[in-house]
Amino acid sequence: MVTFGMGASSMALFARVGGGIFTKAADVGADLVGKVEAGIPEDDPRNPAVIADNVGDNVGDVAGMGADLYESYVGSMVSTCALGAIAFYASGLGVKSVALPLLMAAVGVVFSVIGSFFVQTKEGASQKNLLAALRRGTNFSAIATAVFSFVLVWWLFGIEFYGLYLAIIAGLLAGVLIGLCTEYYTSDTYKPTQKIAESSQTGTATLIISGLGTGMMSTTLPILIVGAAIIIAYYCSGMCPVDVAPSSIGLYGISLAAVGMLSTLGITLATDAYGPVADNAGGIAEMAGLPPEVRERTDALDSLGNTTAATGKGFAIGSAGMTALALIANFKEKLLVYMPDGQDLTLNLLDPKVLVGLFIGACLPFLFSSLTMGAVNRAAQSVVLEVRRQFKEIPGLMEGEAEADYARCVDLCSKASLKEMILPACVGIAAPIVTGLILGGLGVVGMLCGATVSGFIMAIFMANSGGAWDNAKKYIEAGHFGGKGSDNHKAAVVGDTIGDPFKDTSGPSINILIKLVSMVSIVFAGLIASVSLL
Repeated sequence: MVTFGMGASSMALFARVGGGIFTKAADVGADLVGKVEAGIPEDDPRNPAVIADNVGDNVGDVAGMGADLYESYVGSMVSTCALGAIAFYASGLGVKSVALPLLMAAVGVVFSVIGSFFVQTKEGASQKNLLAALRRGTNFSAIATAVFSFVLVWWLFGIEFYGLYLAIIAGLLAGVLIGLCTEYYTSDTYKPTQKIAESSQTGTATLIISGLGTGMMSTTLPILIVGAAIIIAYYCSGMCPVDVAPSSIGLYGISLAAVGMLSTLGITLATDAYGPVADNAGGIAEMAGLPPEVRERTDALDSLGNTTAATGKGFAIGSAGMTALALIANFKEKLLVYMPDGQDLTLNLLDPKVLVGLFIGACLPFLFSSLTMGAVNRAAQSVVLEVRRQFKEIPGLMEGEAEADYARCVDLCSKASLKEMILPACVGIAAPIVTGLILGGLGVVGMLCGATVSGFIMAIFMANSGGAWDNAKKYIEAGHFGGKGSDNHKAAVVGDTIGDPFKDTSGPSINILIKLVSMVSIVFAGLIASVSLL
């Protein structure tokens, strides 16, 4: 199970990082030269990077996000099954504890499909109507899954194990609340994003400062929500009438909460893929020269898609915190198997190995983000230079009399993404092994805790600030604060360009990183326990 989880994490990291580099290199290159320098509309067919930008939406936002959420799904189920087998083994309920998360996942798929039929709206719907339609589907799936989860717990364990059901509900509610928080801080129907758009009136710098501040502020509520869900799940599951150590069954409850949060993954992923579909529809409308009202409709859908994408990232990041905690517990249990008899594994924050591990782990998301941001920067620069070259060297391109070399930009993005994703992925895989070989098992536990805490906060900050900048730009394009082509709009485009690698490359990749390092640690627990310098 654990090596299956490690495979899912590794694949997701490559898909998310590689896809993120591709899509944001194309997006940044197309925006900086096309909209800012040349002053042509977004998705104008004269822009040589426009096809690469549309391809990138699928590579990064559909394939990458799909791999990301799939990995969250797998990680939560693997950790829950493993902890359930350990916690309930002596009581004879081990098989049932493993079956519960698997059955919940199956039930969630069914209700996600049914929930999709509730997503309907009338012609001329406002942004709020569109958002309400999507909410209707996700809310139905969450409520139906909550009701049926009670039936599953009752059937497998009995009514006296209601504490496990409360843990599941805690996770479901946490997922819904994190989605609402993300929506509040990233949707242009609420004040935070509108404030960012308003700050464009005093220049690019103030817009960027406003976006950074909004992103930082947006981390507070999700942290409190996840913290509350962890405490509720731990203590409620500990009330179960079984002769098991409270800490073991409590950790199982936390893992169940993560599964509960992700049980409606099917419709969450569908609403996430909704964004790039709407974005590409707008691009096709622009390139085909369709009437302006068509683009207005697709822009409204695209703006909503930015919010749903941010909500999907919130789900993935929130579940990552809970799943990583369960995986750390799994690593500790696995490590005890390989420890020499009589050797203790007591965690003490004053132990220098644990403390150094904490610092290394806390630094890891920053190093990883630096590498991925640098990769996007280098790839985007190559696209910018290529687009400038084509505008300069292809006669009649700006007049619309010649066709751009679209394939060249797609080729640049493909090569850059494949090359640039290698180092960040290697860092994520190698960090726990190297730390373990030097500091031992205690150092790795410290590293996992540090990476989980700092990575969780940083991922939320980057994903939400990037989404807010993007929707602030859309808010101005809708006619506020000068509309398209104004100085305010140009400032918002720069903010959106900065936010692109935040929300679509580095931010969502961090939640994969914090689970990948845990998975790798568990797989190599035997090596770490037997070979360490300290």
